[in-house]
Amino acid sequence: MPLIPEEPQIHESAQGPRATPASGRIAPTPRPVPGPRPVAPPRPGRPGPRPGPPVQRMPHDVAVAKPAVPGPAAPVTSAPSPVPASAAPQIQLIPASAAGALDAAEEAVDLLLESGRAPGEVLVITTGEQHPWAAHELSFGEAAYWAQHDAGDDVFYADATAASRAVSRPVVVVAVNGGSAAAVAEALPLAHSRAGALLIVCGDPQQINSLLSAGV
Repeated sequence: MPLIPEEPQIHESAQGPRATPASGRIAPTPRPVPGPRPVAPPRPGRPGPRPGPPVQRMPHDVAVAKPAVPGPAAPVTSAPSPVPASAAPQIQLIPASAAGALDAAEEAVDLLLESGRAPGEVLVITTGEQHPWAAHELSFGEAAYWAQHDAGDDVFYADATAASRAVSRPVVVVAVNGGSAAAVAEALPLAHSRAGALLIVCGDPQQINSLLSAGV
């Protein structure tokens, strides 16, 4: 089914609105009521707390009821934890033109890192022009370029033709920043197979939905 475009968001706990008095000013948030304070130890030269009243003892001829001894507790049986029905990654679509797809992908990466994702968990694939980082690193040779990929400690950028060599990562971001329709059609299933938990596609919604409607 076609995906509904949505912006990448970091879900934070929502805060309710503050109460506004009649004057229009925001009422200050009431401070929490402090609990009972512990009894402070007596200072030198000052008497300590007064002793309480004497405890009345029970006469010897009064029978004291003994507490009932509880029986053995019934064994607790835990229900088996449910197994996920599918391990397929979630797919998220970010509407963007071919010229703005790379910027949208960069913004998605920033949001992922701010939400707690480690840089080594993210793979970015471009369908058109290479990402500037990839072009710069490839200028030193493919050996140095793929050595950074194998290290797995930073975001890795690759074009669709080279992404087949990349290993799977929890999050894959695809920037549909050009390329032929056939290249895009090949890049999406490849990205889907490399995404462990989340696949983010930045591009034209109509084009992407037409490719995803038949299933990745």
